[in-house]
Amino acid sequence: MRIDIITVLPEMIESPLDHSIIKRAREKGLAEIYLHNLRDFSDDKHRRVDDYSFSKGAGMVMAIQPIEKAIETLKKERHYDEIIFTTPDGKLFDQQEANMLSLKENIIILCGHYKGVDQRVRDLFITKEISIGDYVLTGGELAAAVITDSVVRLLPGVLSDETSALTDSFQDNLLSPPVYTRPAEYKGMKVPEILLSGNDKLVDDWKQQQAIERTKTLRPDLYKKFMGEQD
Repeated sequence: MRIDIITVLPEMIESPLDHSIIKRAREKGLAEIYLHNLRDFSDDKHRRVDDYSFSKGAGMVMAIQPIEKAIETLKKERHYDEIIFTTPDGKLFDQQEANMLSLKENIIILCGHYKGVDQRVRDLFITKEISIGDYVLTGGELAAAVITDSVVRLLPGVLSDETSALTDSFQDNLLSPPVYTRPAEYKGMKVPEILLSGNDKLVDDWKQQQAIERTKTLRPDLYKKFMGEQD
């Protein structure tokens, strides 16, 4: 998979993409991730990428010219399955979306900034608009890092245990069950006996029930989705 990230602050996103699982995925050649400074595509002599809004509202707006040039430059080199814009008014990102994106080959992520982007960019180039939550960040760089991390870890060969990602929270509209490790007893608190039983069937049933109960209590919205799938 290749992910091209277009941003006005490449230095803000470099570190999260150069550590841990993402770093290993890049070193193994399982994921290619490239950062592109939007200012490099500006025709303005001062490398400006924003301008005042015609509506005379507060805040600056990302201009269409450098964005078009950046996207068209990349598209000349390869086909892109998705061109994503990170924006607070986009579709809320979830595990199912991450799963679908992990099946793509080439993705562009345009990081939102300022008061937003010229609507013509969204109309002409963007295929998917994504928000990582109902709040506003300084820019879309952290959102792009979140999307990239959640997608890349799903690629075959990235995790040493590929089944691990399949049992994460949200995969089946359920939260993960509680987990334990050694020692079996710590300051009077014991690991549930069933986890020490060696009976895989009973353990799996216990985990499923715990996941259901935790989801029902902590995320009733997800629980409704899960129950809908069971009908």
